[in-house]
Amino acid sequence: MKIGANYLGDGECEFTVWSPLLDGVTVQILTPEQQLIPLKPQSEGYWQTKVNDVYPGTLYRYVLNGQDAFADPASQYQPEGVHGPSQIVDQHFEWTDEEWTGIPVESMIFYEVHVGTFTPEGSFTAIIPRLPDLKELGINAIEIMPISQFPGDTHIEASLAYRNWGYDGVYPYAVQNSYGSPAELKQLVNACHQHGIAVVLDVVYNHFGPEGNYMSQFAPYFTKTYKTPWGEALNFDDAHSQGVRNYFIENALYWLREFHIDALRLDAIQAIYDLGAKHFLWELAEAVHHFSQQGQKWKRHLIAESDQNNPRIIRPVELGGYGLDAQWSDDFHHSLHALLTGDRQGYYQDFGQVAQLAKAYEDTFVYDWKYAPHRKRFHGVSCRDRPLSQFTICIQNHDQIGNQMKGERLSQRISFEGLKLAAGAVLLSPNLPLLFMGEEYGETAPFIYFVSHSDPDLIQAVRAGRKQEFEAFHFADDPPDPESSETFLKSKLNWELRNEGKHKVLWDWYRHLINLRKTHPALLNQDRNSIKATSDEDKQLVIVRRWCESSELIFVMNFNSSPVTVTLPFEHNANKLLDSADTSWSGHGSEAPEHLSVGQEVKLQPTSLVLYEKG
Repeated sequence: MKIGANYLGDGECEFTVWSPLLDGVTVQILTPEQQLIPLKPQSEGYWQTKVNDVYPGTLYRYVLNGQDAFADPASQYQPEGVHGPSQIVDQHFEWTDEEWTGIPVESMIFYEVHVGTFTPEGSFTAIIPRLPDLKELGINAIEIMPISQFPGDTHIEASLAYRNWGYDGVYPYAVQNSYGSPAELKQLVNACHQHGIAVVLDVVYNHFGPEGNYMSQFAPYFTKTYKTPWGEALNFDDAHSQGVRNYFIENALYWLREFHIDALRLDAIQAIYDLGAKHFLWELAEAVHHFSQQGQKWKRHLIAESDQNNPRIIRPVELGGYGLDAQWSDDFHHSLHALLTGDRQGYYQDFGQVAQLAKAYEDTFVYDWKYAPHRKRFHGVSCRDRPLSQFTICIQNHDQIGNQMKGERLSQRISFEGLKLAAGAVLLSPNLPLLFMGEEYGETAPFIYFVSHSDPDLIQAVRAGRKQEFEAFHFADDPPDPESSETFLKSKLNWELRNEGKHKVLWDWYRHLINLRKTHPALLNQDRNSIKATSDEDKQLVIVRRWCESSELIFVMNFNSSPVTVTLPFEHNANKLLDSADTSWSGHGSEAPEHLSVGQEVKLQPTSLVLYEKG
């Protein structure tokens, strides 16, 4: 069932809302003059009516049981924020992406963007001039952090009123008003497609934010059976749950249909609780795959963020899975991060051995039903039956940077040589790489957790929660104030850095690695049986061999702070393709031979990566 205000043209609009426990629902038209029009009850708890002489831009609310009035749960735009009325939107748009055929998920190179801090303007349209740079870098998919309407303190300067990562959204259908209009989001997607770049939208189907959350006034959207870390759990398996399931499935189809979004990244699906016979994710995947098959020119994808280390999410339905297209794997990040930074607090206590990174290359999940000390239990299960191209990895993302108390990026925590090593580790892997905005040139600005609320009690609760979150990491200082506008402003990118000094070198390094990834036959082969990774704990080395019928590559990563020598497992002579220690990459100077004979030793500089190709 399609819900919300569906503008039909010629001043006609169909209003549909789900409220199975109410006795009456009335739409209150607010502009240009007030009207009250009752909705008629439909089957399964829906209410609906068509209204004439209302046009795009009209403000409206729903009056429930003749008493209080609230914005539409499926509002497509909230021009006055989460506490204001909804606005009717005409979804017509002159698309010029007719030639767009999409990017296969197995070929995607993701670039995660927070709209508010990616540009000084913090808007959808301000991203468009930066697309040529991203295309030159080799990016073919931007992943936009959540854009559903979130709260803001509108009593302060307009440009600073709305500050949020996006995971506190309360209107999943409404484009964030401070980022731009629905039409401006479409302009961005249209421009991305013209540049050969897919658009992935981060959506939150596990909770609603605390401020402006009026969902329970309309229907039983929540359940007390489960609890999430961020608030009430959504009702996906109890009485009346079908209306909740429809709400989010229709939301997914809304973004794909009306905005030409290529894929959805589903936030923290481990907090989508459903013990019913048909899990919500299974039903969602069915709906999206059906949509893709109904005359669409390109396939749409679902990518799950999950910390469960469970491949059921991406297994086909016929194999007992939910049928999603890909999922995140945190184990790669944690293994690499622990080696580069030396962190051993919090969940990093489960990592820190080079053998774990080698396992992440071959097996994806380091914890595949192994005891995890931090969790104090066994965790995960093997995913070796699923292709490597179904797993997204990274060395930085919004969470992993934000999980540092002061939001420090790797550029502030490790050496320049370490940054090059990290990039090579991710981009030479057969998994799907994700870059976080600015990573490619060593952005120095932090990415700190920031919010803007209007409720003083909620502000204090957020501050206390943020402090408590870092107690597991044993930090002595207090984290930056998430409510401060200064925290937000500090997190904006210094985009011009990409043309300066070592920042430019790092940008070129990323571009070169991405080009290799896209063109070299051995790197294009993502078959799980065409990769072998070994390690040496004493020397702090990881050696990865990748091959296909026509070629073979070996890259060796030295996580040691001293030079080491190693004999690579080549059965033929080899030629050096890349060395992060070369002076051409602002390294300290390579001692690895350009041409390698069988059995010849290779001397590796500290914190470096060398790539050889079979001659």
